[in-house]
Amino acid sequence: MKTLGLTLGKFAPLHKGHQFMMETALQEVEELIVVIYDTGVTTIPLHVRANWIRTLYPTVRVIEAWDGPDGYSNDREHEIREETYILGLLGGEQVTHFYSSEFYGEHMSRALGAVDRRVDEDRKQVPISATMIRSNPHAYREFVSDIVYRDLITKVVFVGAMSTGKSTITEELAHRYQTTFASEYGRDYWAEHQVDRRIGLAAFDEIAVGHLEREEKALLEANRYLFIDTNAITTYMYALDYHGRAPELLTQIALENAQRYDLFFLCDDDIPYDDTWDRSGDQKRHVFHKQIIADLRERRIPYIVLRGSLEERIQRVEEVLARYTPYSNYYGELA
Repeated sequence: MKTLGLTLGKFAPLHKGHQFMMETALQEVEELIVVIYDTGVTTIPLHVRANWIRTLYPTVRVIEAWDGPDGYSNDREHEIREETYILGLLGGEQVTHFYSSEFYGEHMSRALGAVDRRVDEDRKQVPISATMIRSNPHAYREFVSDIVYRDLITKVVFVGAMSTGKSTITEELAHRYQTTFASEYGRDYWAEHQVDRRIGLAAFDEIAVGHLEREEKALLEANRYLFIDTNAITTYMYALDYHGRAPELLTQIALENAQRYDLFFLCDDDIPYDDTWDRSGDQKRHVFHKQIIADLRERRIPYIVLRGSLEERIQRVEEVLARYTPYSNYYGELA
């Protein structure tokens, strides 16, 4: 008879304690099933949480329980509902080992006719809980996989023409929120590689990749928010301006930007122009500003405009962040 393990939970979020249990099970049984419940304790969608497990443990069979019983209780009525639901999901498949680190392991293993396998029930091996992580992910960063942690951070990007304050506001917000920021990679690249103020078409792919790498590094060290100075869409616009077209990789990365970031802020061109050697003039700034707006609209990307002084712009961002809930339908309220 095949040894078949089963565990269940919300995994909101998945943490190293959950992983320790799953890895223990994978060493002890031939196959493991993980049932993951929909829940109201987090706004992170069920399929996102399920994909964490699929990514980390490709051999695990993950079942998304969209209509499963929410919460845990030792009330017998609740236990019967859960037992009935799980047995229905299994459709007669025989589980040999039920894995948990909670009290419900007793009634579930009995209902399944399986070994009651408790793993680190006293939390000595991995002293963490999902409740603790939800309260402050950054404080418990060591207990969360990189794959999970990146989805716990709100990614805030600032786009706009040259000399619209993107760099200044990005750094200032990172300071105020005690977190990391990703500066504009393209600006650094251009300064190092430009010849007569020009760079080749292929360079724009390098800029797009380099900027993503810079973002990812900052993201894994961020505290609740990551503030980002420009993105691949802006790089795409510069490629069109320089060469009348954009290379293939950059074009694809720009297309993916709509899903990459949680909040888009557009810095208006209503502030004085800072005419440095690497810029093309105020008239060019106004034209580029219009082009960026047109591109955002073409991509159907909602954005929030920042106008006025630095402090007025920061105040607007703070107002939005105070009302923002990750993975929510928010732009109608915030715009």
